[in-house]
Amino acid sequence: MNDNKVKVTVDGMDVLVEPGSSVLQACEKVGVEIPRFCFHERLLVSGNCRMCLVEIEKQIKPVASCAMPVMPNMNIFTDTPLVKKAREGVLEFLLLNHPLDCPICDQGGECDLQDQAMLYGSDRSRFYETKRGVEDNNYGPLVKSIMTRCIHCTRCVRFATEVAGVPTLGTTGRGVDTEVGTYIEQTFKSELSGNIIDLCPVGALTSKPYAFTARPWELQHTESVDVHDALGSNIRIDSRGTEIMRIIPRLHEDLNEEWISDKARFSYDGLKSQRLMEPMVRKEGQLQPVSWMEALNAIKKAHQTANEGTPSAVVGELADMESSFMLKRLLAALGSSDIVTTFQGVDASPVLGKDFLGSETFGSTVRAIEEADVILMVGTFPRKECPLIEARLRKRFLEGNVRMATVYHNDSDYQQKHTYDVEHLGSDLSVVQSIAEGVHPFCQALAQSKNPLILYGAKILQDEDASAIVAMLRDIEAHTKAFSGTSQDVLNCIQPSASQMGSSWLGFQGSKKQTSSDETSILFGLHVSGEALLEVVEARQPSFVVVQGSHGDAALTVADVVLPGAAYTEKDSLFVNTEGRIQGTRRALTPPGESRVDWSILAALSEVLGVSQGMHSLEEVREALQSSLLGSNSSWGEAPGSRGSSRLPEPEWLPRFALGQISGSKKMTSWVNDYYRTDVISKNSAVMAKCSQILNEPNVGVQNG
Repeated sequence: MNDNKVKVTVDGMDVLVEPGSSVLQACEKVGVEIPRFCFHERLLVSGNCRMCLVEIEKQIKPVASCAMPVMPNMNIFTDTPLVKKAREGVLEFLLLNHPLDCPICDQGGECDLQDQAMLYGSDRSRFYETKRGVEDNNYGPLVKSIMTRCIHCTRCVRFATEVAGVPTLGTTGRGVDTEVGTYIEQTFKSELSGNIIDLCPVGALTSKPYAFTARPWELQHTESVDVHDALGSNIRIDSRGTEIMRIIPRLHEDLNEEWISDKARFSYDGLKSQRLMEPMVRKEGQLQPVSWMEALNAIKKAHQTANEGTPSAVVGELADMESSFMLKRLLAALGSSDIVTTFQGVDASPVLGKDFLGSETFGSTVRAIEEADVILMVGTFPRKECPLIEARLRKRFLEGNVRMATVYHNDSDYQQKHTYDVEHLGSDLSVVQSIAEGVHPFCQALAQSKNPLILYGAKILQDEDASAIVAMLRDIEAHTKAFSGTSQDVLNCIQPSASQMGSSWLGFQGSKKQTSSDETSILFGLHVSGEALLEVVEARQPSFVVVQGSHGDAALTVADVVLPGAAYTEKDSLFVNTEGRIQGTRRALTPPGESRVDWSILAALSEVLGVSQGMHSLEEVREALQSSLLGSNSSWGEAPGSRGSSRLPEPEWLPRFALGQISGSKKMTSWVNDYYRTDVISKNSAVMAKCSQILNEPNVGVQNG
């Protein structure tokens, strides 16, 4: 079993490691910590900081352990006088030009240079000359630079080139004149730019919105989940008192690795803007603050006096599973099942049967992208829809031996450039049709593939011919699986929001079902953006509108009652990501003012309306939700589409659709117009507004990497 492994000795301890492993990795395997600045597990090795020096038997000089591969019977020493002297010398050189501004540095308290200087450095300096000064760079509205502190580890440069795919960072000069910066002072335009803040081992790159606001030891940490896209990146919310100070990533190998998008990291200032903090009722044409009981009684009165029509509801992009479930139960008790989502979807059950849910989910996993050898993207642009899926695609591209193609309508905007080389097969639906019919040249690549992957965007589900389009994609999937012999799911949908997958599980239809045969009496809006709610109100003309959410926007112009809810940072709640993975946010703050957790508002409303659900705690709501979806004897791991579960049965072989039945000239585009402003939180964020203004401008210098 260990025949292929290499045996080495680290400080007298024998260890077996994989061939090609570095000396640093061998040391870590036996629990010996090696200091480093430039080395990072997810970036290529540069070996330029020299902090990881170790001594190897029969080697004249210390060697950089991050760049030295292990060899059989290698004898490694990490704690000899030579190693200690070498590390002390490296730190002395690094500190020669480093400014003594730790008291005002935002990195203070979590700085690698501080920590390693204490552990491995000297207790005094022999340098009494003038320190070097370097002019700061403009990295954009998110990243603050103090380049005099830079130690030239080049982590930011390698991240920009390898992970973000926007190679605008680099180094100029040599020796003491070396500087890290952007090419001809361009802004670093990437949806993942904030990650270089985490990567920087010193205070050269820090967060502009977080600058001079808090120290790390003052912060309360809460592990949670991001809701700004459908991936559900794992995050840590750092708060102080009643305010969120920053958001940073948590490690999750299957989803976001250790990166998060800029929207997830920096849009938290939108949580404080335009907040709904007290119930309101429209009186004499104006919304006026009232007590909770008065607001709930106003809804009761409207329901009792409604002469005709049935209640209906619209669920928004930030609605959690518990509140959506409670709303569904409330409407069912009132004799209605008319609930739609803000994202215009499609009812494809006539074509795909009850397994249409399998078409809307990310059939494989995000991590499976790394194993694919042929990737086809249809009507999606992951860089705007989900930047971390884009990062996975670039990671796969850099590994080589993969063919990537897209059917998408391009334009000259910089954000329409992928971060990897991709074949552009065409812009309209006729290309998808020709692939489904087996006459397109790309069919040969799909047929020869061993691990094919097809990604399509949620914008397809908005089309009036969505059933036919998805059927063609399932036809392509079936052919591809038959040729490749794989039993794994091939077709993957990138959902538009954090709540969309959960809404599908609960049986909510897309807002294409805006019109109803029955007249709407009361319309409930749960975390619905103003634009979406206005469209539904215009289509249905309800007699009474109830708006429940965390932020005020255009929805208030049509609201008769406003119920202030909690944001995702203020409640424990469940969301289902685009894979079908169930994850939960955690409460970091208390809801401000009179606002309440959403499920409890709906529970109280049920009591007032005389249709009590009998659920008075979060645990009871979750038990009822689980029983409703899966049955009383099932567990969450058996949820349809959830990770680790068996998939729903595949539908029967799907018919091909003749091009005459649908418009083959339809352009394949993304549902995202402005990446930085896609939901009510990011739209209320001043930081995201600034990013939208600055970073959406064309940048001639940005190239594919």
